[in-house]
Amino acid sequence: MPEPDDTRAPAEAQALEEDRAFARARRRRRTARLLRLAATGLILLLALGAAAIVWRYYVVAPWTRDGRVRVQVAGVAPQVSGQIVALKVGDNQPVKQGDVLYVIDPFDFEVAVAQAEAEVKNREADLQVKNAQSARRQALSTVSTSVEEKQQYAGTAKIAEAALETAKAQLSQARTNLKRTEVRAPVNGRVTNLLLRTGDYAQTGTVNVRVIDTDSFWVDGYFEETKLAGIKVDDPAEMALMGFDAPLRGRVESITLGIATANAAPSTQGLPNVDPVYTWVRLAQRVPVRIRIEQVPENVPLVAGMTATVVVNGGRGPEPGWLARLRRALTGGP
Repeated sequence: MPEPDDTRAPAEAQALEEDRAFARARRRRRTARLLRLAATGLILLLALGAAAIVWRYYVVAPWTRDGRVRVQVAGVAPQVSGQIVALKVGDNQPVKQGDVLYVIDPFDFEVAVAQAEAEVKNREADLQVKNAQSARRQALSTVSTSVEEKQQYAGTAKIAEAALETAKAQLSQARTNLKRTEVRAPVNGRVTNLLLRTGDYAQTGTVNVRVIDTDSFWVDGYFEETKLAGIKVDDPAEMALMGFDAPLRGRVESITLGIATANAAPSTQGLPNVDPVYTWVRLAQRVPVRIRIEQVPENVPLVAGMTATVVVNGGRGPEPGWLARLRRALTGGP
């Protein structure tokens, strides 16, 4: 018959082993729970970090894909009217300031110059005669002539002098009009959309040739109002044109101080015309920012109207207030 201690030993060993197995299972559950909590916290932190990055990139960072290349276009209109007898340029032809674009028939203006020159000679001769007559009357005593007659001849000489000045002014105008028959380029640039041809009639003040001023290119970046806090005048900027890898470089020249608003339009009675519809989701307004181009890569043509992605200050914007407060709360820093 076995001893009592021999029967209790296996049972105690089995109970001890069960306690150990239960402890190990409990530790595993606790470890798994801690891992799940840690993973959840890590995912939450990553989500917050991703949200902060996305917020700064899309809401605060000073960049926009809504950029346009702009340029000044000089509209050339003749200062005299007439038929075009010579067209000196073609469409898309480069020109320099002062180059002749086209020539208006100069015949009528040459005749006007000849008539004005003849009139000047006529008035010079008339003035010479009037001055001589006045001088003779002024030399006579009051016995031979009256004071009134002296004054009349002196006045006639003055009138002849004024008539000569008028004739000279008309001659100057006639010569200027003759020079204006050669219509010249007002700026350095390139002729664009030329529809003119020899034989067309040029009308005074009517634009018939347009020249793109190649020295006036700039870029307008239309930035959302939430991004203006990170943009200052003279900040560096990069502009990537669609279809070209090499970026343009420049600086912020100015920021527009006003854009149109529908509520500012007056009604027929001059009263404010306020839209009664107010949407819950408000889109940020876009404000034009003018970028001065300082560097253009080789083989990159500038064409007005091209689309550009504009990045100011390398895309680094100010830190949002809520993100700064969260960072201070987590790190305890200033």
